[in-house]
This record gives sequence, structure tokens and C-alpha cells, in this order.
Amino acid sequence: MVNVNGSLKKTESNDFVQNRAFLYGDAVFETIKVVKGNILFFEDHYFRLMSGMRITRMRIPQNFTMENIEAQIHRTLKSADLLDKVARVRITVYRQSDGLYSPQSNDVGFVIQVSLLEKEAYEMNQSPCEVDIYKDFHITAQLLSNVKTTNRVLNVMAGIFAKENGYDNCLLLNERKMIVEAINGNVFLVRGNKLITPPLEEGCIKGVMRKQIIDAVKLIEGVQYEEAVISPFDLQKADELFITNVIQGIKPVTQYRKKAYKTEIAYQLISKINQLNSLS
Repeated sequence: MVNVNGSLKKTESNDFVQNRAFLYGDAVFETIKVVKGNILFFEDHYFRLMSGMRITRMRIPQNFTMENIEAQIHRTLKSADLLDKVARVRITVYRQSDGLYSPQSNDVGFVIQVSLLEKEAYEMNQSPCEVDIYKDFHITAQLLSNVKTTNRVLNVMAGIFAKENGYDNCLLLNERKMIVEAINGNVFLVRGNKLITPPLEEGCIKGVMRKQIIDAVKLIEGVQYEEAVISPFDLQKADELFITNVIQGIKPVTQYRKKAYKTEIAYQLISKINQLNSLS
């Protein structure tokens, strides 16, 4: 028996109170954009999901093939009448086991959620985006920080801080006080002819859109890509600053404190990504 918001219910009717994703954040997930049945960057999402499961010691079932997961995504989209539309898909894989902190097994279950998106192609969001640095809690520079687990309390706290202080996003630090990522995506800055992002060793998520940006910049003449540690002081010297994820593509930061930013390289990158993926 459990008490849910004052209502007494049988435990068996409330799976979430027994789910380790709910109890311990013991799950990994992927957020995916699907355009009329075409799963964008699916191979990258699939291998990141498999890597996350291995790192967190989950047992990968034999039927967790690319073909079967793709079929499950399409089946879910079809049931929601979204197979011929643009959709956001979230796959959450959780450890399906009894036990407290130590699970009794590493078997897994999964949940697929879908919702409608508006735009097929990635578009540059022109709305203002003012950011600041979130300093209360830090990301640890370690391998587990690269994995997209459901343990996102730090991001939630940063989101509350941003809302309370009138910011549109926040930049997160590691224990060495270096810039790692934003609340909802990887961070890139442009300084001169260099596009720079923190290396994975700094603790950032191994973003799928991060990889697309790295591939696309190779097609832009005169721009060099570099992975380098980014300090808060470097933000003041940057010409451009933007945040990336697979749903929004690229979100330019317009202001950090008194510093304003351009969007020239960001525009070129979003155009290249649309061209490479035949998005219109």
C-alpha cells in the first residue's frame, strides 16, 4: 500500500513508486527528433544509448537492436498519429529490478514517449537569450557525467536559479570552475576563426548535436575546430556563444552580463546541418 498525494492505493497499481528510475535516477535516456518517420542521427543515438547502458552496468537484451528499437519508435509514433509528422521522442531505459541501492539484477525495461514538434528544419531562434553562470553546485569531470542519465537534479536547480533571476539559461561549471555545458545542451564559442567546445574529459554530455556541429564545421572554409577548456573569463573574449541539442539545433546566446554576441558562424552551421540531412 502506498500514499500518493493523500490517496491510498495498492502498490501494484502504481508502477512508478517501484521503478528504479523514480527511486534512484537509475536510468539512461535519449531525446530524438523524428521527421515524417525519419529518425535523425539514429545511429549516433543508438550507440550512445548502448554505451550509456554499458557504463552503468545494465544488461543489454538481445532484442535491443537498431532495427527493433526503430520499429518500436515507429509503432509508438503511429499509435499517436505522428508517423507522418515532426515529433519529439524520448526513450528511457531503466534497471528493472528489486533491491535498494544495490539492484538484485541488471535487467532493463524501457519507456517511449512521443509529442508533436512544429518545425521540420532547424531554424535559428531569434529570441533574446541572456545567460549567467550557475555556481551553487558543480558537475564532476568524470566518465559518468558524459552519460545521459535521468539524474538531472543539478540541471533542475540551475533552471530554478535561471527562472528566479530572469535568465534564459545558465552555464554549468565543473569542480575546477571551468565551463562544461548549459542546462539543456552543449556549449560552443567562436573566437576569431576558431570554434571551441569543452572536451568530454571536462564532464560534458556526449551530445548527439555536438557531434553534428563538429562534423559540419569541417565544411565551413576558414573556420578551425578545437576542443579546449573554457574558463568564465573566455566568455568575455568570445565573438559568438551558442547552445546545442537535437530538438532546437542551435540556440545563440545573445548576452552574458555586459557582453553581447554575434551569430554568423551559428547561422552557417545550422544551414550545413539542414543541408546534410535534407531538411527543409
